[in-house]
Amino acid sequence: MKSQDHILDEVFNHFLKGSKIFRNREVLRHDYVPDNLPHRKEQILHLGEITAPALSGSPCSNVLIYGKTGTGKTAVVKFVLNKLTQKAKELGSTVNVCFVNCRLAGTEYRVLATLCTNINIKVPFTGLAVGEIFDRFKENLESQGIIFIVALDEIDALVKVRGDSLLYELTRINENLQRSKVSIIGISNDLKFKESLDPRVLSTLSEEEIVFKPYTADELLDILMERAKIAFYNDVLTEGAVKLCAALAAAEHGDARRALDLLRVAGEIAERRGEKKITETHVREAQERIEHDQVYEAIKSLPTHSKIILLTAYFLSKFNTDRSVTGEIYNLYSEICEQLGVSPLTQRRVSGLINELDILGLLNSRVISLGRYGRTKKIGLGVPRKVIVEVLSEDERFRAIFNYKPKYLMALPE
Repeated sequence: MKSQDHILDEVFNHFLKGSKIFRNREVLRHDYVPDNLPHRKEQILHLGEITAPALSGSPCSNVLIYGKTGTGKTAVVKFVLNKLTQKAKELGSTVNVCFVNCRLAGTEYRVLATLCTNINIKVPFTGLAVGEIFDRFKENLESQGIIFIVALDEIDALVKVRGDSLLYELTRINENLQRSKVSIIGISNDLKFKESLDPRVLSTLSEEEIVFKPYTADELLDILMERAKIAFYNDVLTEGAVKLCAALAAAEHGDARRALDLLRVAGEIAERRGEKKITETHVREAQERIEHDQVYEAIKSLPTHSKIILLTAYFLSKFNTDRSVTGEIYNLYSEICEQLGVSPLTQRRVSGLINELDILGLLNSRVISLGRYGRTKKIGLGVPRKVIVEVLSEDERFRAIFNYKPKYLMALPE
């Protein structure tokens, strides 16, 4: 029997011999910015026109860019700002550009710290009040006499959790600056993002707006073919495989990221098996793997009470499918909380979490009529029970609960 070390040596040596599939797999990553962005010429020109005044020392308008995930927003912004930075260097213009992913930054403090680092202000990783770090940012920015363009990607993620106070301060910062000016590019995946903003923030941030529509299947095919020329060796990718990637992604709101992920994972599956071509079979396998991984990560990252609600739906599905209405969900949820030694939330808060899980596709809820008794929601699992067991069993808090027989369900009449 081969040792585990020997097995890994074989894996590593096989990989080090060089891929016969990938020429450059990095071009299929989300953060790769190509030299050509098919079907986004209009948006590139629009954003270029908005930011161009910075080259002559004038602040440009703030702009709000929104559209669904995978519609090219981030790539277009990075593309335009990269070109703007190059042109500014050629002209000797005092333009500075900073790109921040708000979801990754997570807090107002980290967003501000990133802005400070970009203009060479040293701030501690933690420890200062947000107001103090903002004052340092303003003072140092003013002393440098620059046009500072700040791109805030996934800005909706920060606003939903932290509110729009930082955004308000940034949109008003020019009122306290003389020598320097700040322009903001806000990028949101949420088409209803504007509804969550204070009217004062919205009026300043949305001086200009650019909407990115989802890609069609034909547009996605063009994007994939452009990347495939660089990513793969000649004659590796079959026509059927690339068309299937485009079609599957177009069916999911025209998501280019999804299409690129399918193509990359399909290539990796073929590569690991030592096969010479990427086929439709590899794409189908890639789809299953990606969907499983996405569900797995979504469940794993849920807060404790959302996991308990999933457990509740799991038990209802396992023992008594017909009883999965809102009131009984809450009664069973409360019993499971007691078993786990966790204080239950209010019924209203649990109802809100059920809605969130429904949006994520982890639960399916539908309103049913009870005649003269009104209406209620019927709740069902949106993923297989075995997935719930697989993910939550990794958490010590939940491992033993799967052997539990809920008293509430056992006591209900058939």
